[in-house]
Amino acid sequence: MKNNPEKKGADKMEYELVMGLEVHVELSTETKLFCACSTAFGAEPNENVCPACCGMPGMPPVLNKRAVELGVTAALLTGCEISRTLTFDKKNYFYPDLPTGYQNTQFFNPVGRGGSLEVETASGKKTIRIKQIHIEEDAGKLVHERGKTLVDCNRAGVPLIEIVSEADFSSAEEVTAYLERLRALLSFANVSDCRMQEGSMRCDVNLSVRPYGETVLGTRTEIKNMNSLKAIARAIEYEYGRHTDALADKTEVLVQETRRWDDARGVTYAMREKEDATDYRYFSNPEVLPVALDDAWFEQIRASVPETSEQKKIRFLAIGLPEYDAAILARTKSLADIFDAAHAHISEPKEISNRIIMDLIGMSKEAAVALDEIKIDGKKMARLIGLTASGKINRAAEKLALYAAMAEDADPDEFIAARGLAMVGGGEQLERLADEVLAENEKSVSEIIGGNQKAMGFLIGKLMKKTEGKADPKAAAKIIEEKISRIKARQ
Repeated sequence: MKNNPEKKGADKMEYELVMGLEVHVELSTETKLFCACSTAFGAEPNENVCPACCGMPGMPPVLNKRAVELGVTAALLTGCEISRTLTFDKKNYFYPDLPTGYQNTQFFNPVGRGGSLEVETASGKKTIRIKQIHIEEDAGKLVHERGKTLVDCNRAGVPLIEIVSEADFSSAEEVTAYLERLRALLSFANVSDCRMQEGSMRCDVNLSVRPYGETVLGTRTEIKNMNSLKAIARAIEYEYGRHTDALADKTEVLVQETRRWDDARGVTYAMREKEDATDYRYFSNPEVLPVALDDAWFEQIRASVPETSEQKKIRFLAIGLPEYDAAILARTKSLADIFDAAHAHISEPKEISNRIIMDLIGMSKEAAVALDEIKIDGKKMARLIGLTASGKINRAAEKLALYAAMAEDADPDEFIAARGLAMVGGGEQLERLADEVLAENEKSVSEIIGGNQKAMGFLIGKLMKKTEGKADPKAAAKIIEEKISRIKARQ
């Protein structure tokens, strides 16, 4: 069994886990970093490409202003010192999914330096230092199928930021907490949708192991391009075990290398030797002029930073939501947005929160929709809550209509009317059904007249069944009681 990085006291010498992260986050722009091609996810292979992002000569790059603004926003959110003059550089390497033969990035003047984020785990709070944040373009994608490797350049040129931390992580739990905090910050600020399942947030883990008390870092392994928190935690545990086995038992010679995680097998495997900065031969890109971030532009970006997840949680608590509810809603942007949209139409915060937490989250699993992809019109949700509160529909009918509103954007009133889900009121229909119940259950009526009030519940239940649960239970009880009183009075 591999060593647990968070548990000391192993039989062999104890080793400390030391990690730093490189988090790649695609920016929420409509077009690529240096051309007008779409960044839309899910397009057909090589649909969103042009001569510029395919590496054809003679196509000068035109910098996407919005990408710069989002990069500055990310740096502000993480407490970085902002560079007021931004430059772009060429990172040179050969790979089939990099058609230009180099990557446009920021090596000499990144957008931000020296930030930090505080994370909280079972062991307490810890500050993770951020070395720098830089803007760069993404590479394409290799597709391996039927013994062939195909190149899809749709992603080539998509703008992203790389967030480089210091080597401050000592457990998988800290890594997970940091990534969750980053995802919340950046998604709430509309910097990125941070959908790891779509690759818009990816993580490289730089990992080494050393005996406790040592100050010199051990041999470094980089685990590339992981896009789920569960996979990241498993890969860290595996690599910690591989390193400690190699150091303690001399089972293998550790080398500085890049490795890829095989989630199905639960192992990492070597890709290539790990490059150093000198291997990339960085130099300034003369085709992209320096960008001056003057005071007016900088203040405009700062003023446009939206409410953070932490600020939303504080606001949710202030309007009366319990701590548990506020924490869940403030964890995922789509849920917080749904709450705010519904709250704009109905002043019942706890009722809205209940529908989101008790209904929508479960419905999203049933529909195989990720939490950050849930969409529902807040006005429609508020309408359904109001219909239930007024007794016009019951909770079962509301849930059906709520699911339809989420999955099909159905109109609540039209959906309820089309399926006959409205509650049966105290009119002629309920009168007629009550008469039928009494006629069909004369023995129970006689028992009630004779003093056995337990049979009253039986008759009310029969009436509720006839209305398919769509009668107000209080109205059903009242009409049965009134009709029996009349029968008794006639006897």
